[in-house]
Amino acid sequence: MILVERSAHVAAPVEAVWDVVQRAEQLPAWLAGVRAAEVLSGEGFGRRQLVQAGRGAAHEAEVIAYQEPTLIGWRERAKGAGARAEARTEIYVQLTPDEEEGGTIVRLIVVRWPAGPVKAALLRLGLRRVGADLEDSLARLTDLAAVG
Repeated sequence: MILVERSAHVAAPVEAVWDVVQRAEQLPAWLAGVRAAEVLSGEGFGRRQLVQAGRGAAHEAEVIAYQEPTLIGWRERAKGAGARAEARTEIYVQLTPDEEEGGTIVRLIVVRWPAGPVKAALLRLGLRRVGADLEDSLARLTDLAAVG
């Protein structure tokens, strides 16, 4: 298992940030590496969505954590030719009201279970890039939520 997390302060109330992060169609606007996303079925916990990465890979995702308006998390599994069923990624977005400064503290967490030791080694080499992508995502989310 490989875990990467980043957090940032967003100068917007929890509800405004929640409105952005809980909508699948908003993922490309703020989550780095996502080209397109659509809901396949359901709402809230158990919702199924299709997430297309910038490199063309498609991942079917299921919402596995949902606590309005503070937590959403989903599990992605690769689809298509050559996809390994045991490889998976979980992404969590945790929102906490910032009592001192106002606004919201946003925590992004990515947990990956690679398909085998070679993939694990490659993922570890790319950890710095994953962290940079999370920081980029937080900056984009800050801009989106502030616009509201």
